[in-house]
Amino acid sequence: MPKPAHRRQRSHRLGLIGLAFVAFVALGLPDGLLGVGWPAIREGFFIPLDAIGLFLTALVVGYMVSSFSSGLLLQRLGVGLLLAISCLLTGGALIGYTLVPQWWMMVALGVIAGLGAGAIDAGLNTYVALHFGDGLMQWLHASWGVGITMGPLIMTYGLTTYQAWQYGYQAVGIFQLVLAVCFVLTLSWWVQRHASESHTRQKQRTAHKTPIRDSLRQPQVWLSVGLFILYAGAEASLGTWIYTLLTESRGVNEAMAGFLAGSYWFTFTVGRILAGLVAVRIGVHKLVIGGLNGALLGVVLLIWNPSKIANLVAVAVVGLAIAPIFPAMVSGTMRRVGEHHVGNTIGIQMAATGLGMALIPSLMGVLARGLSLEVIPVCLLVVYAALLGCYFLAVNTGVDQRGTADISAAM
Repeated sequence: MPKPAHRRQRSHRLGLIGLAFVAFVALGLPDGLLGVGWPAIREGFFIPLDAIGLFLTALVVGYMVSSFSSGLLLQRLGVGLLLAISCLLTGGALIGYTLVPQWWMMVALGVIAGLGAGAIDAGLNTYVALHFGDGLMQWLHASWGVGITMGPLIMTYGLTTYQAWQYGYQAVGIFQLVLAVCFVLTLSWWVQRHASESHTRQKQRTAHKTPIRDSLRQPQVWLSVGLFILYAGAEASLGTWIYTLLTESRGVNEAMAGFLAGSYWFTFTVGRILAGLVAVRIGVHKLVIGGLNGALLGVVLLIWNPSKIANLVAVAVVGLAIAPIFPAMVSGTMRRVGEHHVGNTIGIQMAATGLGMALIPSLMGVLARGLSLEVIPVCLLVVYAALLGCYFLAVNTGVDQRGTADISAAM
């Protein structure tokens, strides 16, 4: 017998949530490969330490283009088809990394990988922010943490077992291609989801068609952009450089360094799972403030470096502390910029995330090459302190009166 309509809707809803989680696992996997694989990659292509900046720039170019275009892409393609195409682009680019003979070719493929990642990130963040609550947003990003936690482990396995960085990218690339096929096979789920929404709800979500140029005139929007540049840069910097810092500056062996890099993303994932359980009760403001204070403490311990075990503790503390910050800031977008600008701002924030992930780790690489790798944790301290100041400024100048009242009550 056919299922009743409400049961079908419930099963489709759960299926869409599951697919969104899987998409974010896939989004996180490539991000976890680069930090551990970078020493072997630059040795294989005979390139300097700070050449990573060019690769990250290529990634962010593609990421920003697709992030800014996410609203239009969602309207034209729908979420399901957008995810399928994005996974296809990313998977093809990752496998391509392992086949090209020259560094500039890998950089060029980075643009394609960035296009796929940016479309997934901006599209799903917008979708979940509009359709679901703060707790689910935390769990969505926890699934990204699962992917980025597995990435260093996959790359470490390839390096220690096969002595080849290519193994990691090939394994993740194949997974992305399989996932693309899965999204193609479930396209009707996304169509049915949209068709089942009430007319009133659809109208509410499309009531504010604010031109993006109007949003870009708002100081609050630019403060939000600053938040995401600083946060993403800090998060990516430790993930990118911790393996190199430990192996080339602090004498930690490769296997242990890979474990430490993985522990950063593991505690990061645990933190987001826990945050999803308490997000509604605690509120996004307290999650952000608590996370930033914990990150500052962890970075101070990393700078102090009293012992090798302290590195493990410091990295784990930072990962756990920063876990809820990004999804909490996404959920708090309306409180900072108002409902008329929230749709545009989320897309711009995702693009800013890509800029931060490229710019700040690259600048740290330049400083590390000119001075020492030990400058990296000092730079992290500066970035997190700047993020804390920028956040207080952003929430104290928010234009959404209801959200501002909620924030004031939380403080």
